[in-house]
Amino acid sequence: MKKKILIIDDKPAIGQLITLYLNADYDFRFFSNAIDAYNWLKEGNVVDLILSDYTMPEMNGYDLLLMIKQNEFLKTIPVIFLSGEDNSNTRISLLEAGADDFILKPFNPLELKLRIKKALK
Repeated sequence: MKKKILIIDDKPAIGQLITLYLNADYDFRFFSNAIDAYNWLKEGNVVDLILSDYTMPEMNGYDLLLMIKQNEFLKTIPVIFLSGEDNSNTRISLLEAGADDFILKPFNPLELKLRIKKALK
């Protein structure tokens, strides 16, 4: 059975691109905002990994991460951030808050695949 990845990005093209590169290996669920994605998770939907953009309207990736890590049922899900924001302080704060990885956009699909594989171990 394929592992399931939740992709959260306000740009649907990113979700389509990731799905195109990795669809042979994983099943995907896509949301264009963090609030809907978090509510979907709280309904009891299960994923093996979350790939999230950092900069999104309504709720940013940091706030989403804090909510996930404070939820007993969700806190063990690995979270990888994809972002065009190349700011060391942002990366450090996300990693300190419990993010498993941070990948700068544009990303190399092979690197993304390897980092996902590592996070799922």
